[in-house]
Amino acid sequence: MSVKIRLQRHGKKGKPFYWIVAADARSKRDGKFLEKLGTYNPNTNPATIDLNVDGTVQWLHNGAQPTDTARAILSYKGVLMKHHLDGGVRKGALTAEQAEAKFNQWLDAKSGKVDSKKDGLSKAKDEAKAKALKAEKEANEKRAAKAVEEVAEETSEEVVAEVAIEEAPTVEETPVAEEAPVAEENNEEKEA
Repeated sequence: MSVKIRLQRHGKKGKPFYWIVAADARSKRDGKFLEKLGTYNPNTNPATIDLNVDGTVQWLHNGAQPTDTARAILSYKGVLMKHHLDGGVRKGALTAEQAEAKFNQWLDAKSGKVDSKKDGLSKAKDEAKAKALKAEKEANEKRAAKAVEEVAEETSEEVVAEVAIEEAPTVEETPVAEEAPVAEENNEEKEA
């Protein structure tokens, strides 16, 4: 029986979540598996990977072959490094303590890289948020200045309208005498 270390898809449409499993190569992708080794969530940035390193290394010692994606994940988490160091211990090139020291040193360097990436992402997110806030403040100031200008224009228009009303002749000043004879003529025509 050929054993593969591969991903088994879970989650919902558009939001995948994977289990890292050791399964018979002939079983279905989401079917029966021999052992669950960990999880992989690509929806977070950086991707979240939970992995049983020792159990995975044991499966590799027993001959399990990882798929390409699983190999990349195992390499990222240091499983392949530990498997390689264990091979050196079995051959007598290293002692177990030296292999463990090298592996821990590698893990510390890797965690430093991951932490710096997380810090960089959080700084970029904060900078983007500050930039958006600054742009919003500028837009609000422009909107407020435009409103003040509109109010000033309306006020000047009202002043011009009031001046025009004051300068316009009133009804009392207009000659009514011309309109009255017309009304009298209309009355005479109705009587006749």
